[in-house]
Amino acid sequence: MQENPLNERAKRAREIAASPSGYKVCEGCESIVGVSVVLCPNCHAYRFDTSADRVVEQAMLLGSREQQSVTAADLQ
Repeated sequence: MQENPLNERAKRAREIAASPSGYKVCEGCESIVGVSVVLCPNCHAYRFDTSADRVVEQAMLLGSREQQSVTAADLQ
């Protein structure tokens, strides 16, 4: 049985919030990406907010709602 997508997003958000130093928030589309990413895979922006507070805040926001953006995986 597949887990509810919203539960899966909340779980992933908790994982990100537990170790925010491994992530950053894209200033173009507000996606959360790995700290080593140079260009956002969703919007191709190159400006990011690396502050832990911002990463945790955005993770909790995104984890509390259904996906609203189109990602590269959605286009395959």
